[in-house]
Amino acid sequence: MKKSSKEVWVFIEQHAGKPAEVSLELLSKGRKLAEKLGGTLTAVVIGHDVQAVAKDALSYGAKEVLLADHPDLKDYKTIPYSSIMSDLVSRHQPRIVLYGATFVGRDLAPRVASFTHSGLTADCTDLQIADVTYLRKDHADLLLQIRPAFGGNIIATIITPDVPVQMATVREGVMEKVAAESPSDGKITDVSYTPDETAAVINIIERYHEESKVNLKAAPIIVAGGYGMGSKDNFSVLQELADLIGGEVAGSRAAVDAGFVPPNRQVGQTGVTVRPKLYIACGISGAIQHRAGMKNAKKIIAINIDHDAPIFNVCHYGIVGDVMEVVPMFIEAYRHKLK
Repeated sequence: MKKSSKEVWVFIEQHAGKPAEVSLELLSKGRKLAEKLGGTLTAVVIGHDVQAVAKDALSYGAKEVLLADHPDLKDYKTIPYSSIMSDLVSRHQPRIVLYGATFVGRDLAPRVASFTHSGLTADCTDLQIADVTYLRKDHADLLLQIRPAFGGNIIATIITPDVPVQMATVREGVMEKVAAESPSDGKITDVSYTPDETAAVINIIERYHEESKVNLKAAPIIVAGGYGMGSKDNFSVLQELADLIGGEVAGSRAAVDAGFVPPNRQVGQTGVTVRPKLYIACGISGAIQHRAGMKNAKKIIAINIDHDAPIFNVCHYGIVGDVMEVVPMFIEAYRHKLK
């Protein structure tokens, strides 16, 4: 087997010629990992009429884009996509391969890992490079694959030292999306693809796609409520505050389970990871599962009646008090200021 290189690869998921946000986030993280390894960043783009997607990958620092462009690859299908990726990984043996932890990534990554006998960790929330001593043996430049485990009660660091290729799927929003300071002058390399009989086993007859009406990841301000809000009706005061300051309403897992807020507004380990300029946590205790989804907010204001609530360990400003008394004061203060 060819000795593994120091290349970091990112599979670029695309829909209708537009790259997925998580793929651009992974290119941003991939640049840092490649720099740490002293290697290069490569993107893999599969689809049809996706030259623009390949150019986007170069703007995020990829030195090379491996491009498989064919009419039969327009929509994601397991067999042809996994065949292309498996062949590329087998031939080039990159050190690291990253996928978004999306429906596509979770379908594709394990198939490629199984075919190539590579290591794979799912749903990572952080990635690092380090030298590790494991079972009295030194391993250089291992990928530390960090993810919550046991229901989020611990943070596990997973390594795959006995394989040359290390793979991971990474949750959306946990990596910061930052374009390269100067776009790469890298190259786009065409990858040939010839359909075979197995690729025609599954055909997509029709696709229906509806854009989500809620985009917490893009919201600059989030007003989030937890089980401490007491009832669904009490969330109306959070909506009033959010409308006043141009924010979105969100909730913790406990608030979603209680029916206070819909699931598409959940922030946390099993919800959305956000990085707003301002995050106002109201009646949220701050369990590790929730903190994993909002700890990277630029400013965090926490309001909780329990002065020992864990949320106060991560907030920038903490207010001990009843949210149904404090939030109306916020509203009144903002209204007075906006007059």
